[in-house]
Amino acid sequence: MSELSSDAPAILIVEDEPDLLELLRYNLVREGYRVQVADTGEEGLRLARAAAPDLMLLDLMLPAMDGLEVCKAIKSRDRTSRTAIIMLTAKGEEADIVRGLEAGADDYITKPFSPRVLLARINSVLRRRQEEQGSGSPRTIEAASLTIDPERHEVLAQGKPVPLTATEFRLLVVLATRPGRVFTRQQLIEAVHEGYAAVTDRSVDVQVVALRKKLGSVGNNIETVRGVGYRYKEAHATVES
Repeated sequence: MSELSSDAPAILIVEDEPDLLELLRYNLVREGYRVQVADTGEEGLRLARAAAPDLMLLDLMLPAMDGLEVCKAIKSRDRTSRTAIIMLTAKGEEADIVRGLEAGADDYITKPFSPRVLLARINSVLRRRQEEQGSGSPRTIEAASLTIDPERHEVLAQGKPVPLTATEFRLLVVLATRPGRVFTRQQLIEAVHEGYAAVTDRSVDVQVVALRKKLGSVGNNIETVRGVGYRYKEAHATVES
């Protein structure tokens, strides 16, 4: 059930707790968002594929098809791959955070949470999404056998396309646009998630491992600086507008 004007950002809520679902819907409609709701993973996936919303609030612990399965399915299709996803869950363990981010989630918030905090997270994720798609973004970034097109959300490693999650893509952009600079894990968390995501140093390590694996031999350009963090191997990187 859609709400409000057609030019407002569209948000799909997938949550099986009726009271929380209604609270989320009420607050988001009041903030001016168009809202659809679903109480199962299967229904959420169907609505997402039909409407390609700007953002999903996706409960991790859903009956039958859980949030991780839904997230992976959303990110695997071209039509919905750029839909931002914020995972909602009662679990706060590091393993659950990492699993959500590995599945392609853009952010992660644990229950209970205040509506103000959730709205701040939503605004942050949508703002990042707009900036990545905005006309002010660099057209291509080239660094050591790597080509990144932020507008198209495409990565080529030695000329071959590399599919990345939204989080992996932002992490790679941060590193590759500043080759030679060492980033601490906390700096990467802040750059990629604007300080909001409940992520840990360990989750950054997991994302770097995933990036290296997907990039193949080009992944060796992401260097570990022991006791500090990571950097992209210094080369004559260029940014074309």
